[in-house]
Amino acid sequence: MSIHVRAAITWLAIFPLVAVGMMAAAPLMENWHPVFRAMALTLVVPTAVYVVLPRLFAAHGRLARRRSTSAGS
Repeated sequence: MSIHVRAAITWLAIFPLVAVGMMAAAPLMENWHPVFRAMALTLVVPTAVYVVLPRLFAAHGRLARRRSTSAGS
């Protein structure tokens, strides 16, 4: 898998988590310093790394294998 595909899949995992996290936590964090808001939002990274990305990479692998077997037929 190319680094470009890995970057795109990683972005697909991180962006929705950050967007939802920002919307959900905005009322709680509106008075926080921007550094602390950013620190809190980075808590989505472990969720992405341990939960979302493995599923996305597995799905990509299945699609790639299916594409390569259908191309070889």
